[in-house]
Amino acid sequence: MSFGDPNNPYGQPQGQGQQPGYGYPQQTPQGVPPQGYGYPAAPPVSPYGGGGYPGVPMDMPGNVKGARVMLWIMSAFNMIGGFAAIALSFSFTSELEKSGSLSGDEETFANLGQGIMIGAGVVSLIFAILGMVLAAKFKSGGSGVRIGSIVWASFAVLFSLFSLPLGIVSLALGVMIIVFLAKADGAAWFNRNKQQY
Repeated sequence: MSFGDPNNPYGQPQGQGQQPGYGYPQQTPQGVPPQGYGYPAAPPVSPYGGGGYPGVPMDMPGNVKGARVMLWIMSAFNMIGGFAAIALSFSFTSELEKSGSLSGDEETFANLGQGIMIGAGVVSLIFAILGMVLAAKFKSGGSGVRIGSIVWASFAVLFSLFSLPLGIVSLALGVMIIVFLAKADGAAWFNRNKQQY
């Protein structure tokens, strides 16, 4: 039996006598992260699918999916409301003109009311388009989309307070969007691109 062969696994260890703690390394070499007992360190596991491996797509959390659906619904309602306000302003003014009983001051107030209705309708349409753009960017957007969606929902909640009791549904949906996007899994979803590298 030869102890001189360095590739012999049964040979006597190099150096004098047996090393203390033979079989267990005393400290890891520089540049190597600490490892568990006998197994290399695994990549971090992500609760959103993908397992933390670079290049593997993550699944959108349920809260974020729910907020996205609510954002689409609220945007659709705002778009319908905007078109309805504009159409209603023209029909109301045309009905007043048909009656022919408007004096000069009444006509001025009717035109002012029509302008306010058209303005409110245009603002509602712009708000709806912005909500749809934000909802469409949930899949690929970063933290700016999350913050923009929270701000959008905050304005929706504020405007819903002025239209109570009719605005109770949009008030509830807006609060739920804010809560869902403010949770930790919502933040992790929108910051996932930063964490990969």
